[in-house]
Amino acid sequence: MIEPTRIIAIRHGETTWNVDTRIQGHLDIPLNATGRRQAARMAMALRDEPLTAIYASDLTRAWETAHYLGRAHDLPVIPEPGLRERGFGDFEGKTFAEIELLLPEQSQRWRKREPEFAPPGGESLATLNHRVVEAAERLAARHPGELIALVGHGGVMDVLYRAATRLPLQAPRTWTLGNAAINRLLWTAQGFTLVGWADTQHLDDDALDDGLSAAGPERTAANL
Repeated sequence: MIEPTRIIAIRHGETTWNVDTRIQGHLDIPLNATGRRQAARMAMALRDEPLTAIYASDLTRAWETAHYLGRAHDLPVIPEPGLRERGFGDFEGKTFAEIELLLPEQSQRWRKREPEFAPPGGESLATLNHRVVEAAERLAARHPGELIALVGHGGVMDVLYRAATRLPLQAPRTWTLGNAAINRLLWTAQGFTLVGWADTQHLDDDALDDGLSAAGPERTAANL
């Protein structure tokens, strides 16, 4: 019998492109000032959790977010490309409105969540799902009986939620994927189970402001 692995799954903090509803995909966009503050608050909220390992997408916005958590626990952040956002190919750099205007047929297939549809040069939902689940299961299996953190992107969080709730890829999304939200999962040999989702209380708690300087909210990605 393999002991369960507890997982804290975290989406990166806010970026300017999040605000602009611009597709980031594999483009390497850094956190904005709000995103750095969110990451610092997240790290403060989790500072007493008994984490044993932190894995993160190697894209800057997730990598930087993870390092706030790493400093709070004196743990290294381990890069995991399997936790990258979905590759959106020709969609990357465009806003939702621009995609709908310039690529209406592709936009419709994307909105319908067709599992096998991939933007030119990008990944399909089916490919993303396989990649993320494989990576998360592989990492969880390394840490039976432990608590680990996985820091990634909105698409990664969506896949993990569906894996834990057994929802198909085409099911409409009715759950939030908040920046720097704290999400909790359990992994066993039978798969993932949802424990808690979209906890953002730490982002509204003014009491955490006293500890932000220790977490280093003003540090940039270059310093991480």
